[in-house]
Amino acid sequence: MTTEFDFAAFPGPYVVTQAAASGPVVNAAGQRSSFGPSLNRRSLLRYSALAGAALGGAGLLAACGDDASDSSGGSTADGSKYGTVAVQLSWLKNIEFAGEYFADSKGYFKEAGFGSVNLIAGGAASTSVEAGLDTGKIWLGLSAPQTTAKAVLEGLPGKIIGTTYQKNPFAIVSSAAKPIKTPEDMKGRKIGVQDTNQLIFKALLTANGIKPNEVTIVPAQFDPSPLANGEVDGWVSYVTNEPITLTAKGFANTHFLFADYNLPLVAETLTVKQATIDKERDKLKAFLVAEIKGWKDAVANPAESARLAVEVYGKDQKLDLAEQTLEAKAQNDLVTSADATANGLLTMTDKLIEQNITALRAADLDIKADELFDLSVLREVYAENPGLKA
Repeated sequence: MTTEFDFAAFPGPYVVTQAAASGPVVNAAGQRSSFGPSLNRRSLLRYSALAGAALGGAGLLAACGDDASDSSGGSTADGSKYGTVAVQLSWLKNIEFAGEYFADSKGYFKEAGFGSVNLIAGGAASTSVEAGLDTGKIWLGLSAPQTTAKAVLEGLPGKIIGTTYQKNPFAIVSSAAKPIKTPEDMKGRKIGVQDTNQLIFKALLTANGIKPNEVTIVPAQFDPSPLANGEVDGWVSYVTNEPITLTAKGFANTHFLFADYNLPLVAETLTVKQATIDKERDKLKAFLVAEIKGWKDAVANPAESARLAVEVYGKDQKLDLAEQTLEAKAQNDLVTSADATANGLLTMTDKLIEQNITALRAADLDIKADELFDLSVLREVYAENPGLKA
């Protein structure tokens, strides 16, 4: 006999997505779907869908009073060098964008020459980053390789110029009493997989030589109570989310990252149109300098990162400070790496780029590295500002 696990107390707000309109709601603090038509967080919209985010949708959500309608390409009407630009985040304003919060609140964007940088929240009602770039609604956006690759293959002249997360956050979380520590351990077990995560999960199986019939896939929503109640053995999750919220509810758990097992896709990628690289290179470099400074601060001070998310930028989300602080610490493991320490935050090595291209092919997205990535601008930034690596 199992004990019902009550997730009703999870901090909100809750956003009803297309996938969950007639079922459970999605917790904006962390239960998102990914890889699918629903434009909710785990779709990585965001931005994500190995299945494919459509280049269209509802209007952009502007948070904290930001209005994207007059910020498409930037203006110098305010007397600044580069004027105002609109930057779309990949999700609602939570801890994931701590670097942007620091860059804004500490004046790094203004020091770089921008009158203002409108940080536009993504989310269930927003269009994809790629659609925003295509229509000129935004100047830059945070997305994911699988979403941008699909858009580029469909004709979007866009490029990834850097990445916040060196590893994607996807993980399989399981009970500490019956741990699943590797993909091999999933054989013969029941794994809860949300509809919008089916493709990324199957890509994990393919990348590790596991046949679909060797694992029992249990269709799931976004509330992980089936795992806590023992109905399934594992759960597709975000490492910065469900493991933390489950622990907070008293459910001891363990997990492994997809990125550690042959699916090393990066995440929170900085994406722009090719024309921005070609015609606004100095402006883009100025933005990247501010971004790097902001993320250095965020990595160094998770507590302040959480405060900015909870009390300032994501105030309307009613986030929990303790939870956001734990997520900020967990996030640092995704933002930093040996290569990022050596080469600078936001960078990608040629090896990591090729690993991403290989992973995308496993997801039936056949694209060349130079069609999707252009790290030349970021390399110039570090060459011209070597102190940023410190």
